[in-house]
Amino acid sequence: MAVSSSELKAFLLATPFFGGLSDTSLDRLISMLVERRFDVGATIVAEGEPGRSMFVVHSGELLVSKLGHSGGSIRMASLEPGDFFGEMTLIEMQNRSASVVAQSPTVLYELSARSLYTYCKADIHAYVLVMQNISRELCRRLRRADNRIAELLVHQAKQ
Repeated sequence: MAVSSSELKAFLLATPFFGGLSDTSLDRLISMLVERRFDVGATIVAEGEPGRSMFVVHSGELLVSKLGHSGGSIRMASLEPGDFFGEMTLIEMQNRSASVVAQSPTVLYELSARSLYTYCKADIHAYVLVMQNISRELCRRLRRADNRIAELLVHQAKQ
């Protein structure tokens, strides 16, 4: 089922990635997004592969995992509508840091590095807002990771 442009716009405005953008800037960015659909079990991105795009979750549930030293998969996070992932490759131009697999039928909106660069050239003010939004989310994730590490260290010290 296709999503109307007004429904998509309302959805995106409610996500942290698109906060603060004017109507014109948001419309320009929406025009650069590519809808991607995945079935249950589909690997969206694989840890270690080159990545040049990020994704916004419109519907579905996804599992983020990393490979452990023993080769097993370690569950890192779950993603749901409104979340985004893959933004690290747009900033640091490194390979994917984790794998993301669809746990249910999933609809994502993909933004490529090339489109983001075009966006920067067309509307630098909006580009800066988007990069600030990405930075804020990365800071939130880092704080959560810091808290998890601290909890693990406390638990380890008690043993």
